[in-house]
Amino acid sequence: MTITRAFQSTDPSIRLRAALAAGTDPNPAHLVPLMERLGGEPHFFVRDMVTWALTRHPVTETFPLLTAALNDPEARSQALHTLSKIQAPGTWEVLTTQMLHDANAASRTAAWRLAVAVVPDTERAALATELVAELGRGDEDTQRSLIRALAALDGEVNPLLSAVIAHAQATQAYLQDPDGGIADHLHEARRVAALGPVAQN
Repeated sequence: MTITRAFQSTDPSIRLRAALAAGTDPNPAHLVPLMERLGGEPHFFVRDMVTWALTRHPVTETFPLLTAALNDPEARSQALHTLSKIQAPGTWEVLTTQMLHDANAASRTAAWRLAVAVVPDTERAALATELVAELGRGDEDTQRSLIRALAALDGEVNPLLSAVIAHAQATQAYLQDPDGGIADHLHEARRVAALGPVAQN
């Protein structure tokens, strides 16, 4: 049975073996069926094996195919995941701001993982700004992924988080005391944020 025929099977174990075979014996002829499974494979373990198989092929052959797959909403998440495995030169350049804020949570979190892995030093602050804008969005798994991505940027994130905390505290204070004035609440919140936990004891 050919790789292409095996990938058409309704049995995930057959598709899994096909992906394993495609990675064990890399061949340019395998790339088209592998890329077709990238977006259409419903089974997690098969998808993961497809990614592994793609990483076994030369980057010069897989990178153009994976970057093209970023335009396909169904394949984008797994393409981003696969790109994070190979981390080819030029990967940062194919990431867009829109991918970091994708409506699809799986694509969005895959873009975060890839971004923090390949971001140049000169772009770390800009990436941190984009990621901080995602605070509070999504379910617990999405927020956990965001925390990991932010932690990877460390120093660039801390000042931004302090600013967000101060703004949130000022908003809460204003809701409780509208007569206090927004400027006063902002000033107090920034003072508390700058002093840290000591100011709240």
